Amino acid sequence: MVQKSALLIVGDYVEDYEVMVPFQALQAYGLKVDAICPGKKVGECCKTAVHDFLGHQTYSELPGHNFVLTATFEEVDVKSYDILVIPGGRAPEYLSINDSVIELVKGFAALDRPIASICHGQLILAAAGLLKGKKCTAYPAVKPAVEAAGGHWLDPNPISSCFTDGNLITGAAWPGHPEFLNLSLKALGAKISNGNKKVLFICGDFMEDYEVMVPFQTLQALGYSVDAVCPDKKAGDKCPTAVHDFEGAQTYSEKPGHNFTLTADFDSVKAHDYDALVVPGGRAPEYLALNEKVLQIVTDFSKSDKPIASICHGQQILAAAGVLKGKKCTAYPAVKPQVINAGAQWLEPNPITKCFKDGKLITAAAWPAHPEFVSQLLTILGTEVTF
Repeated sequence: MVQKSALLIVGDYVEDYEVMVPFQALQAYGLKVDAICPGKKVGECCKTAVHDFLGHQTYSELPGHNFVLTATFEEVDVKSYDILVIPGGRAPEYLSINDSVIELVKGFAALDRPIASICHGQLILAAAGLLKGKKCTAYPAVKPAVEAAGGHWLDPNPISSCFTDGNLITGAAWPGHPEFLNLSLKALGAKISNGNKKVLFICGDFMEDYEVMVPFQTLQALGYSVDAVCPDKKAGDKCPTAVHDFEGAQTYSEKPGHNFTLTADFDSVKAHDYDALVVPGGRAPEYLALNEKVLQIVTDFSKSDKPIASICHGQQILAAAGVLKGKKCTAYPAVKPQVINAGAQWLEPNPITKCFKDGKLITAAAWPAHPEFVSQLLTILGTEVTF
C-alpha cells in the first residue's frame, strides 16, 4: 500500500475545527500530515479561533486550542505532498497577502495535485489566481472575492455543501468536513472498504471540543452512520463544549468551545442498533457517570462484546459502569485513581498520544491521541482506507 501525504497551510486564528479535524482525520486514515505557518518553525504554535453562530448577524469568535506545527515553512518541498489542505478562519485573510504563501500555493497547483480549501481559505486561492474559470464555494461572505477572482460561485446550501472542479475541492464551513474529507480521499484515489458501520457517541455539556467533533466527523467521512446523544436532550438540541489545553498552569485551562448538535434522541437509543460506542472526555463524564441510563448503555455494549472507545475523562463513565475490571487501559492521568479502584491495570500514556487496546476496549489519554485512537477503532471494525 502506498502512503500518501498532506500539507496544511495554517496561521494564527485559523478556525479550531478546520485545522484539527482534517489534520487528525487524515492521519487516522494513514496519511503523513504536515502543518506549516510562514515565519514559524516546527514545534511552535498557532492560536486557533472557535467560530460558531450564536444568534448574531455573523459568527462569534472565541479563543480556541493552541495548534502545534509539525514542519518549518521555509524547509518544505511541495513535491513531497500529494494534497494541499487550506483551513479557514481568520488566518487566510493575512496569509493571502504573504508572497511566500502565494508562491507555495502556485507551486503546488503547477504540480496538478488536489487542493482542498474550506471556508475563508479560498481567499488564498483567489490571491494566487487559481479560481479563474473554476466552480467553487466558500464561506458566503467570501463570494465577492471568489467572483472577482473569476470563479463561478456555487451556493453552499446547506452550509455543509462541498464541490469539486477537477483537482479543486471547496467547502463552506466546518459542518461540511465529512464530505470535504471524503472528496479529498477520492481525489487521492482512496478505496474505503467496510465503511457501512453505525456508531454511538455519548455526549454531555462541556465535553471536550476536539474529543467529540474530531472522531465524529472522521468516521462520518468514511460513510459511517454516527449518532450523538445526551441525557434529557433530543436530536437537534445542542451541547456546549469545552476547549482544554495546557498553557502554563499546573493543570489544563478551560475555555468555551463550539456548540455541538446532537443527532438522535437519548431515550430511544439501544446498544444492539450500533456497532461501537465512543465516549468523549472533557468535564461531561463527571456528571454522566451518575446517570443510570448512561451506565446501562455502556454495560450493554460491554456485555454484547462490542467495541468501546473512550478517551480522556471518558473512563470515569466506564469505571462507574463496572466494565474496567480486569482490563488494561489508560486515561487522562488525573483519572488514574478511579481506573485503578475500578479494578483495571493502569497503562501510562507516555507519550500523551499513546493509545491502548485490550480486546475490544480502546482507551486514550487526551485529544492529541486521536489519530491512533480512531485508527484502532477502524481496525477493530474492519474498515480500511487504501491507496
